[in-house]
Amino acid sequence: MNSLTIFEQAIRSLPDDRTLRRDELWTDDFLLQQENELTVYYSPIGEYVNTEAKVVIIGITPGFEQMRIAFEEATDALHHGASLEGTARIVKYAASFAGTMRRNLVQMLDTLELPALLGIETTASLFHQHQELLHPTSLLKQPVFYREKNYSGHQPKINRSPLLRHYAEEHFVAEINQLQKPALLIPLGRVVETQVRGLIQDGRIEQHQLLSNFPHPSGANGHRKKQFEENQAYLMKQLIQHFAE
Repeated sequence: MNSLTIFEQAIRSLPDDRTLRRDELWTDDFLLQQENELTVYYSPIGEYVNTEAKVVIIGITPGFEQMRIAFEEATDALHHGASLEGTARIVKYAASFAGTMRRNLVQMLDTLELPALLGIETTASLFHQHQELLHPTSLLKQPVFYREKNYSGHQPKINRSPLLRHYAEEHFVAEINQLQKPALLIPLGRVVETQVRGLIQDGRIEQHQLLSNFPHPSGANGHRKKQFEENQAYLMKQLIQHFAE
């Protein structure tokens, strides 16, 4: 919660009656770090950690859309008298994977019958009435941009950037190790899965169940449907095994 305390006044000063613009968020007030053509900005999306979660969905980094929604939700919550902790929680579930990505994610996990294994009706409710079951997060918890575009995990590769490695190997590890029981980790796409698997193998992350071969749900992933269909049976088998244990 410390970061939200630091940025609270800057967030409160943002307009709360319209969609926020890029030039209002990509400012020195919120700029955290730069490395070559990479920039990292603060966003209130990464403040809340649900240590009791049974399912952890892990993206690469929040994109600008998620960053914008996070600031809008935070501004609205603070203006309506929410506590910093309450604001952090509201933002986490409203902004994480928001947009097309969340729709695709929900559709895939519903097809794999995850809701039945959790005793709920749809994966979508993990972001609403069943938030206690979910911790959504990212390998790089603050929004990272490469040449002013959403960072995709490829250019540069995480292990070639001291800045990105620090986020993935220090911040992310510390966050995941706050989880209290063996959770189901769902890394979105190969880049995230490779990183998380490496951290588990190196003993940096405590042993959790890793769901392998889950495609990245981004609309930009043109191979998503094919990858999902090819791996569907294997994905379902892994889920059944995890919840049977």
